[in-house]
Amino acid sequence: MRTELVSEPGDRNRPNEDFASVGLPASGQGGSVVVLDGVTPPRDGGGCLHSVPWFTARLGGALTELTVSLPDVPLTELLARAVARTAEAHAGTCDLSHPRTPQATVAVVRWSADSVDHLVLCDAAVLLGGVSGEVTPVLDDRLARVPRELLVSAEVCDARARNKEGGFWTAAADPSVADRAVTGSVPRTSVARLAALSDGVTRWTETFREGDWTDLFAYVAGKGARAVVDRVRELERADEARALLGRGKRHDDATAVYVEL
Repeated sequence: MRTELVSEPGDRNRPNEDFASVGLPASGQGGSVVVLDGVTPPRDGGGCLHSVPWFTARLGGALTELTVSLPDVPLTELLARAVARTAEAHAGTCDLSHPRTPQATVAVVRWSADSVDHLVLCDAAVLLGGVSGEVTPVLDDRLARVPRELLVSAEVCDARARNKEGGFWTAAADPSVADRAVTGSVPRTSVARLAALSDGVTRWTETFREGDWTDLFAYVAGKGARAVVDRVRELERADEARALLGRGKRHDDATAVYVEL
């Protein structure tokens, strides 16, 4: 097995709001990948005393521990437990009912000798590389389908669309959001490689149109996680007229995890 992980802030003067981990149990059987992309809060702080990095570290740490220690529990239940555990850590000091309480997009992959399980919530992505070279993207496209008039900007999504029917869903303080995730499981023998990416990396495909999901996976597998982040940065700098970025962040936090099973 080979793993590679790169996570880089979009602005070196601000903390990275992404979280990434690779969990490998001491037994040597199976493992997991967790990638979270924290949602940048509005200036009013969203009713919480804690930062987004605090939230993603808590939620990501809980997910990493649970996916490794409870290999037979479904990923939706593990996400619900991790959200509940994180909420309990600051329920006494913060307004968790605020629509912009700290939250994150989620991508989780867990593998065993028998299966590869996956979960995606919001605009993170999982790419599964088959033994014959085919690539299967696991995506939650609900954010892309939200009417533009419900979005304040490409960076901060209006509370009318977040965690609402007809909108999109992120992991915040309500454990039931786990039931909204896109999930699945495939035989372990059908997957040779995999990648989990925050939307700061999927810009390569979704914003800059450098290629499709198969091309993106081939780029990560062939040139490495560091190279794909560097290439996205080059594309961001080159779009001086913001013809492709529009009102989006010039540089977003970017995280790529690649695993050869």
